[in-house]
Amino acid sequence: DAIELHGAHGYLLHQFLSPLSNVRTDAYGGTLAKRMRFPLQVFEAVRAAVPASMPVGMRLSATDWVGGGWDIAQSREFVQALQARGLDFLHVSSGGVSQQQKIPLGPGYQVSLAEQLKRETGVPTIAVGLITEAEQAEAIVASGQADRVAPARGMLFAPRWPWHAAAQM
Repeated sequence: DAIELHGAHGYLLHQFLSPLSNVRTDAYGGTLAKRMRFPLQVFEAVRAAVPASMPVGMRLSATDWVGGGWDIAQSREFVQALQARGLDFLHVSSGGVSQQQKIPLGPGYQVSLAEQLKRETGVPTIAVGLITEAEQAEAIVASGQADRVAPARGMLFAPRWPWHAAAQM
């Protein structure tokens, strides 16, 4: 059992974080500290409401893939602020807040984001991004790029993907 807050793909928490979507002029907009305020308050409320034994994580768009938008450096600061509040794991994705995004699609295209945030913060990570083959997933975990992988599209296409992957390995 675990709880994962969704702060990616243009959903509400991501909208507060990204300077592309958060144009507020009050205590919840402007500087990075102000843009992080609401997502951190949500995290704190959830962390306080569940037992300490319940892992609480965050799904995060590590970058908007748009100049002047949310980026990996801001993500690192946000993750560090979450760590101080009891973050147990990070599920690293990207994009979703702007139609101007330029995403370099390809196998494992978001894995390097998970790897960088894991290396710079020490938080256990879940990687995503066109992870479609069992060997690819195994290599990501075995090399330490991420602690887990989430092959979402592969599992949507083939719900027994994990069984087939386990049989291959």
